[in-house]
Amino acid sequence: MLDKEIFVKVCGITSQHDADLCVRYDADFVGFIFHDKSPRNMTVEKVRAIETPTLMRTGVFVDQTVDEVKRTMQHARLNLAQLHGDQDIEFCKALGKTRVMKVFWPDRYATREELEADMERFAPYSRFYLFDAGTGGGGHGKGQDWSFLAGLRGIKTWFIAGGLGPDTIKQAIMGCNPCGLDLNSGVESAPGVKSEEKLKAVFDMIHNPLVG
Repeated sequence: MLDKEIFVKVCGITSQHDADLCVRYDADFVGFIFHDKSPRNMTVEKVRAIETPTLMRTGVFVDQTVDEVKRTMQHARLNLAQLHGDQDIEFCKALGKTRVMKVFWPDRYATREELEADMERFAPYSRFYLFDAGTGGGGHGKGQDWSFLAGLRGIKTWFIAGGLGPDTIKQAIMGCNPCGLDLNSGVESAPGVKSEEKLKAVFDMIHNPLVG
């Protein structure tokens, strides 16, 4: 199914059990959400207690201040801040380029050239990009038009999100050939509870080209 290595991030982790599944199935990143409106919202203490050997730890932030993000990253042992609000370049600069995963919503842009222009603007201040479905927020299970991202300029390593699961993953990968996948609601049995069956199915498709 794939002719290149693809990174996998599993977001919305709320338990040690689900983190262990990510390690077992050879994910690259795990994500913890710090947003009180999310059913997957976590506290610093809970995240700090979850062990994730070999995985890069990402915190999802929406409306916190720079200082709040820095403190959370330190105490929760995070490697990356996924900026899932409208944080600007100054916000990214304050955190440091190597610690930023900047989120964009392709549906906000009339043309891909406009999206690429924003990507260029944030390139000096970000390590990774993530393209989410809809025009804001995330974790809602909505899909997106993958063809809009096909042939996107390789300005940064970029991930896609939006309802990715066993039934949609192949179409998404073939539609835009992303560098990485961000899995969340599409691999859950309930909000904040990952399904081992769905996770295994997705990772089988990713790692075994004869599957799917």
